[in-house]
Formats: sequence, structure tokens, C-alpha cells
Amino acid sequence: MDIRLDGRSAVITGGSKGLGLAMAKEMAASGADVAILARDAGTLAEARAAILAEASGREGQGKVEAIVCDVSKAESVTAAHTQVMQRLGKVDILVNNAGAAAGMAFETISDEAWQADLDLKLFGAIRMSRLVWDQMRERRWGRIINVLAIAAKAPGARSAPSSVSRAAGMALTKVMSAEGAPHNILVNALLVGQIESDQMARGFKARGGDVTYEQFLAQAGARVPLGRIGKAEEFAATACFLASEQGGYLTGVAINVDGGLSPAV
Repeated sequence: MDIRLDGRSAVITGGSKGLGLAMAKEMAASGADVAILARDAGTLAEARAAILAEASGREGQGKVEAIVCDVSKAESVTAAHTQVMQRLGKVDILVNNAGAAAGMAFETISDEAWQADLDLKLFGAIRMSRLVWDQMRERRWGRIINVLAIAAKAPGARSAPSSVSRAAGMALTKVMSAEGAPHNILVNALLVGQIESDQMARGFKARGGDVTYEQFLAQAGARVPLGRIGKAEEFAATACFLASEQGGYLTGVAINVDGGLSPAV
């Protein structure tokens, strides 16, 4: 199956590293105009260059724009949306991907930590989705993908505040899918399991030097039913399918991209 996104415009928050960068590369290579949003201008510039280099020479290569945005702040989201519209003209695909894992014992989580996590993961998705909603409805075509985590379905100890924010994101996905369906706005969630990404690399560094990175990945993959860590490119391919015409009868679903790890479907 040849997945093409020619003529589509995609916005990916948290698009400068890890899964966000992998999705940006995949969508750009599939012909979409892509805007990547993140907080650091230098990292964004490097990511844009990497996306352009990988897509170079491919059929239908589109624009790649890099826009500084802190999705936890309403004014930054609004300003970034304005820039996206100036540079791309429209938004057909929105991937709400920004967020970093945060897990600690419940009794240690302050009000400030709860609020910061909700602002980043939940309100960032709410605000960006709200800004692109009307244009998608007017054109009767839209795709919104909320990147969550398998802890949204099966939270464990010391998984808050992230698991709670992600569970709220799953409910948001279902609400938006029901309201968007009459207008051909499809809203789905992809739930991350054990996938090699920037967050995985940070986890390795935090652990210390008792094992190599390859050993660290092998250990993490050992508890996955498929017996290995997932690849960012595999996650990106799933997102690209959901964003395409071929994914046109899927909405309101939360797909575990986890090699069978989650105990909840």
C-alpha cells in the first residue's frame, strides 16, 4: 500500500525529536507540507534540516516549516497557529505529540506539578485542536492524532501525573471524534509502549553507565511480547496511515503501538 499525503498540510507538536521527528519525516516523505513545533529554536532548525535531507529528491516533497511554540502556554499556541496559517495556509492534519513522561508517588505530587502536566499534555492538545477545528469542518476533511501512552488504559503505581493526563487525553479523543465525525474530522489516539525514542535515550542516561545502550534496549524489550523495543519509524508509519485517505474509516479509537505489552485493549 502506497500511503500518500500530497496536498495535505500537517502540524506536529513536539516535532523536533524522537517520535515527533519520525512522524514529521514520514509525512514529509509522503508529500505533505509539514510544520514542526517545539520550544527550542536550535533543535528545531536541526530537525528541519534532517527532514529536508531525508525527503530530498522524493516525489512530491512539500514544505517543511519550523516554529517555536510552548504548547503549555495559551498565548504561544495561538501565536504558533498564526504562523502556521501564514506559512502553510491550512491545517489538514494535527498531531498532538508534545509531552514528556512524568511519574512519581502520588503523595509527593504538588498542585504545581499536576497543573504543569495537564497544561502540557491535555490543554496543549485542547487549544491546538480548537484552533484548527473550524477550518477542518469548513473543508469537511481533517485528521487529529493524539499521542498518548499505554498507561492511559492501564496505569501503574508511580505513573501519575502522566497517566492521568493521558487518560484525560483518551477521553478527549472520544469526545472530539463523536463531534467531528459528521464533518469528516477523524480523531484517533496512538498509545506509546516501549519504543526507541528521545525519552528512551534520556532514561538510559539517567540510569548511569552500568550497561551499554544496546543492553539497555534489550532489557527493556525483553518484557515485550514481541521480544524487542519498537522503532520510531514503525510508530510514524502508523500515524501516517491514520492521517491518510486509507485510514478514512477509523475514528474514536486508541491504538496501542506497543508490541502487545499493554494488558488492556
